[in-house]
Amino acid sequence: MNTFRAARITAVRITPIALKDPPLLNASGVHQPFALRSIIEIDSDDGAVGLGETYGDAFILLRLQAIAPHLVGASPLDLHAVAATVRTQAFTAVEQSEIAQSPGSAAARAFAKVFGAFEAALADLCARREGVPLAMWLGGPVRDRVPYSAYLFYKFAQHIGQPYEADRWGAALDAEGIVRQAAQMVDEFGFRSIKLKAGVFEPELEADALLALRAAFAYHPLRIDPNGNWSLATAQRIAQRLGSELEYYEDPVPTLADMAALRSLTGLELATNMVVCDVAELRENVRTGAVQTILLDHHAWGGFRATRELAAMCRVFGMRLSMHSNSHAGISLMAMTHLAASLPELDYACDTHYPWQSEDLLKGGPVRFHDGAVMLPTSPGLGVDIDQGLLGALHEQYLRCGIRRRDDASEMRKYEPGFVKRKPRY
Repeated sequence: MNTFRAARITAVRITPIALKDPPLLNASGVHQPFALRSIIEIDSDDGAVGLGETYGDAFILLRLQAIAPHLVGASPLDLHAVAATVRTQAFTAVEQSEIAQSPGSAAARAFAKVFGAFEAALADLCARREGVPLAMWLGGPVRDRVPYSAYLFYKFAQHIGQPYEADRWGAALDAEGIVRQAAQMVDEFGFRSIKLKAGVFEPELEADALLALRAAFAYHPLRIDPNGNWSLATAQRIAQRLGSELEYYEDPVPTLADMAALRSLTGLELATNMVVCDVAELRENVRTGAVQTILLDHHAWGGFRATRELAAMCRVFGMRLSMHSNSHAGISLMAMTHLAASLPELDYACDTHYPWQSEDLLKGGPVRFHDGAVMLPTSPGLGVDIDQGLLGALHEQYLRCGIRRRDDASEMRKYEPGFVKRKPRY
């Protein structure tokens, strides 16, 4: 039997990268030409390396970089010490006060994102040192394949200004384009469920697109996500058209109170990654019965341990689980896969933006989907490693692209100068 020697962290490297990102439309505007990510590498004194990936916006990146040198010498097992280091090295006194007094504050949520990024990389490090897959380190796999959903977007054919070649997906600005996009995704990746990102055009047109998907994919579960861009009246009206076709109705309205009212009016299963984002909001959701399905996200909730605790709380209170995604590379996809494989409570195919990314930094090429799922690796840790040449190229792309924070609204004004972000819009 392996014995786990007390290891020490010897180095922490934070590398910002930029990935080409298609012009995907959403309630806030349109994606910029590049998506930002931070890549974390943590070395231990016996030669093991743990990998992580998280948000790349300057606010998070600067805090990751500030903390990194202060983790040297710590044990990768001592997460309380890591959390204390994050609090003392990354946040001002005012922000620390906000974290202590207001669990749902912006500072508290930033703490969860920063700490969670290190916690996830340390879990990979520990699993590699133990010689087991990350899912085993997280408690053991309950499934050896993790299904994902086709994630459809309205989109332009190419970014304005053409910063690089057009992507292979083409435009999708109506129901016909959405169905064509779905067919391409299902044919190529084998996805067995479908999600439409809505909140972009008139809701009736988006409902038409969902019904067109139903006509084309009779047996695929369908979801729609307007990202809180519909009023309660609009969401109720669209529910009357789509209710029987929906696997769940994700964030149609902007607040938890609106979700509670919509649930009362329609009885539909509602899902969220927007209005239940911390423990205080979870308590309120339990009280009101607003949302029945929570979309997990270890990047936002504070890492694997916090997300598993969330899953346990959802089990206690009878809430179901899916998994959220944002634009990401393969390290995040594999972290999501191991976490999902270790969660008996997970009920649905997970979201992923991965098919939209044309670049990655993994040795041996991108992660592959088999019949809409990612197979759980049997090699230690995440089961993937970094190609340092690709990492360097994506870092150079970050330095050149000039983007330092995500701003879909400003990008949208390049197409529609009068665009103003507001919710609900419809």
